[in-house]
Amino acid sequence: MNIIVNKLKKLTYIHIIFYVVLATLFLSSILFVHHNHSFYDQPIVKVMEVDLEDSTETIDMFGNEDVLYSQSIVGQVMNGEEKGRPFTFVNEYSTSGAYDQPYKVGQELFVKIERVAEDDVSLTGNVMDVKRDKHLLFVSWVFIFILLIVGRKQGLYSILTLAINAAIISYTLDVYLSRPHWNLVFIAGVSVLFFTVISFLLVNGFNEKTYAAIAATLVATFVLIVITYLVIWVSDSQGLRYEEMQFLTRNPEVIFLAGVLVGSLGAVMDVAITMSSSIFGLYEKNQQIPVEALKASGKEIGKDIMGTMTNILFFVYISGAIPTLVLYMKNDMLWGYTFTMNLSLDIARALAGGIGIVLTIPIGIYITILFINKKRVSQ
Repeated sequence: MNIIVNKLKKLTYIHIIFYVVLATLFLSSILFVHHNHSFYDQPIVKVMEVDLEDSTETIDMFGNEDVLYSQSIVGQVMNGEEKGRPFTFVNEYSTSGAYDQPYKVGQELFVKIERVAEDDVSLTGNVMDVKRDKHLLFVSWVFIFILLIVGRKQGLYSILTLAINAAIISYTLDVYLSRPHWNLVFIAGVSVLFFTVISFLLVNGFNEKTYAAIAATLVATFVLIVITYLVIWVSDSQGLRYEEMQFLTRNPEVIFLAGVLVGSLGAVMDVAITMSSSIFGLYEKNQQIPVEALKASGKEIGKDIMGTMTNILFFVYISGAIPTLVLYMKNDMLWGYTFTMNLSLDIARALAGGIGIVLTIPIGIYITILFINKKRVSQ
């Protein structure tokens, strides 16, 4: 109890104001998502009653077993001109849940009202989607609280950086969609410049360590995209299946390169700041340390993080394709066809990101040492 009292006494007015603002934002956001129906143009229905009417077992030609269910659901319209009126519909779903799902009492659904039901009192129509803003808000606040608890001031800067980067990428996509004749790789490159500078300066401050990390990130990312482009150009995109982009009316190679540029940036930034911080840390402990010792230490640090970072990037890209892989293999598709169709682009992205990670190590070492040598000369 005394520990808590002592910590409360140490709080400054800035801390108190920050905690009050944070608590106010938390409570007001929770209250808002529970009463924001009127802000939506699409009708929202809250599920009041659910009755399971029927269930049927099925088996397809490949031996896959499934169970089909039918729910009779009564809900209430929460917004719009029909607010307060009952809404009834039948929901059919399966155990596999590939294209459907069961609904429970209390869930809120986006619907399309089509006609009046047979009782001439309630409405009916189709469910378009589930209203998930409450769950998204909960996960977002958990993420924010963890960042603030673990990172404190740096965690706050990380949140600000994430918000700014999200705004930048949203603006970037808007620019590309409104100006389709512009090159997306160039637009993504400009965005990468802003991502890198803003992220490093906000989180790590204005110092030589940060400047070295920024320079290493930009150089490594540029070299990475040049190598990736040359490989695609020389191989004429052989082995890359762009079928997942078949509905786009834009050049798939350009979109793929832009995705590689943005997707590998996080890993490259992580390696760059690790190399810069580590080498600068050695220099600050012993300002007389020779350059060869800094190079050797940097190489050892790079070896330690290279494998881990490459594996992380590989698993991040591959994990998104797991549901599709399972679906293909459950329907007796050939392994070669399954992996070629679904993993060619993901593996290519992972390999390109791995190249970026490996390149960042020597680039980060030499750029950081260059900054250290300049600092020695100025002293």
